[in-house]
Amino acid sequence: MSDFVIEEGLPYPLGAHWSGNGTNFAVFSANATKVEVCFYDGDRETHRFELPEYTDQVFHGYIAGVGPGTFYGYRVYGPYQPDAGHRFNPNKLLLDPYARAHAGSLTWNPAVFGYIMETGDDTTFDERDSAPFMPKCVVVDPDFDWQAEAARQNVHWDETIVYETHVKGFTKKHPAVPENLRGTYAGFAAPEMIAHLTSLGVTSIELLPVHSFINDDNLLKKNLVNYWGYNTIGFFAPDPRYASDVPNSLREFKEMVSKLHGAGLEVFLDVVYNHTAEGNELGPTLSFKGIDNASYYRLLPDLKRYYINDTGTGNTVNLSHPRVIQMVMDSLRYWAGHMHIDGFRFDLGTILAREVYGFDEQSGFLKAMDQDPLLSTVKLIAEPWDCGPGGYQVGGFPPGWAEWNDKYRDTVRDYWRGEAPPSALASRLLGSGDIFGRWGGRRSWASVNFITAHDGFTLNDWASYNDKHNEANGEGNRDGNSSNRSWNCGVEGPTDNKDVIALRERQKRNMLATLLLSQGTPMLLGGDEFGRTQQGNNNAYCQDSDISWFDWNMGEDAQKLLDFTKRVIQLRRDYPILRRSRFLTGAHDAQLDIRDVVWVNANGSEMSSDEWENGWLKCFGAMLDGRARKTAIPRHGEDDSVLIILNSYAGEVDFKLPHTTAGPCWSLLLDTNAADGASGARFEFDSVYKVPGRSFLLFVGGELV
Repeated sequence: MSDFVIEEGLPYPLGAHWSGNGTNFAVFSANATKVEVCFYDGDRETHRFELPEYTDQVFHGYIAGVGPGTFYGYRVYGPYQPDAGHRFNPNKLLLDPYARAHAGSLTWNPAVFGYIMETGDDTTFDERDSAPFMPKCVVVDPDFDWQAEAARQNVHWDETIVYETHVKGFTKKHPAVPENLRGTYAGFAAPEMIAHLTSLGVTSIELLPVHSFINDDNLLKKNLVNYWGYNTIGFFAPDPRYASDVPNSLREFKEMVSKLHGAGLEVFLDVVYNHTAEGNELGPTLSFKGIDNASYYRLLPDLKRYYINDTGTGNTVNLSHPRVIQMVMDSLRYWAGHMHIDGFRFDLGTILAREVYGFDEQSGFLKAMDQDPLLSTVKLIAEPWDCGPGGYQVGGFPPGWAEWNDKYRDTVRDYWRGEAPPSALASRLLGSGDIFGRWGGRRSWASVNFITAHDGFTLNDWASYNDKHNEANGEGNRDGNSSNRSWNCGVEGPTDNKDVIALRERQKRNMLATLLLSQGTPMLLGGDEFGRTQQGNNNAYCQDSDISWFDWNMGEDAQKLLDFTKRVIQLRRDYPILRRSRFLTGAHDAQLDIRDVVWVNANGSEMSSDEWENGWLKCFGAMLDGRARKTAIPRHGEDDSVLIILNSYAGEVDFKLPHTTAGPCWSLLLDTNAADGASGARFEFDSVYKVPGRSFLLFVGGELV
């Protein structure tokens, strides 16, 4: 770069883009007065250039000779007036919001704060250079040969089974993955890991955040880290901590996606566009705060020194600003288009749909998403709540969106611990049409059903602990939710009691069968398929340790549970009536003279209104008629009809098997009372099946042989 030539360049696209001969730099700031781009050899600054042009609030310049592998950052000049919302400080090296790759990690030092941190007064101005303590951005070569793309699958929503997991935790302890690849993108794509996912039968892998993020200072002081990664600082860069080859982290991530696609698996990202790692007015100046604080963040209208905190993390990204919406949209298009990501789960999704007056189902962001020709074709999943006023919006997102359904989780947990009646569970089993059916044309897949997630107990711990045990987090067990709707089956934590162990295993099978055989989109927490434990920790966000890492040394019970999970997933695939995209309602279809669902009691008769209202009733059934129409066209379906029986009562129930038009008998497909889900037996109509205590049964209508 000694013979560099700097030219005006272009104001678009934003970020650093290599042309083959040089790199164009473009950065938005509505309130800055000057922007410099600085180049580094490690932590040593080698060159600094002022971006010469300013067009439509974008500073830009083209520098010949700057190519892939160049480390860089910005210094941005402007007023330091916190009371007016401005926090410019050119002594602070800033990360490019559009950087495609990061190198290095943040060292927490007073110099990374825009104010004199030791004073605790954010109106002071700090003159120390933060560059030695900052990660750097990297100019990248975007070319990649997507050689496995021929096998990329277009998985329909009604076939989708989501598997939520963590890049590092999934592979960190797997003995078949080479040690240097464990916990990395390359390790995740190892043949053994892909074989586990494909043999399990899931279709879509949802990765906890992989956008570049920061470890909180308070955690590092306790020898902990932000393991989950909900602390984003770079919306375009895969985090280098998960790369086995850090200088080529971008390529390694693409290779992982390519191999997963080659195995027929979709890849979703859990994305955090609601806040950043810069915190509130006392937080560090790492990127957005120093580039244009008043544009990127929601500030209190009358006290612009302070941040609106609808996220509970100190700041809230300002999606009401057109350039901020552009950044989020550009990021999503980049991951969907260039990185070939198949879907996104939006952390605290309500934030993204907020305007200055609150949540709006017709917000600028939702409108932008709806009309985008690329993003409207990928799967979009909202976590439909935040900490702000009116933040709980389950069912409030518009058509085209799916949503995490925490009401499903809570009701299913309560039912199987004997705390919820059939009337509470019925709608959840049918895709929660009472919640998601209010918008015209929404489908049952809009309900993303889950019984466990990264946040909370694992399935094993739900059946093993009444209370959280988060002592390892260093907060005196005060963190995490105290209301887990769990039941330890009589003993808190690990036990040698065979009866307790047997009950726990059956409860896990009940929960998995309910999840995987309900209408809607099932999401399985990684590791639940073989009973992974977090030792009672229900908030393992800071545990980059054995608490979070998968233990692949499975015992007999773990292997049996894994085999059971595979069987149930296969049943979901084999019997399409279990995954209809059209809401099943139980209403009479006059044109076909069919009811798609009939609820039955233990006498084999249809449930009465009195029985629905009886809180003591714990055993009931649902007949799903495979002849029910699949679309609006009045045409008979050709699916098998099934009978589901659920019994949350502790004792055995004599259940008279009801009549159906689908043949003269019922064939047993699943009984969770048996570890292998025993199946195969046939039963004539009106025969009595002794339903074991706390069990889930599935039958299919058929012919006697």
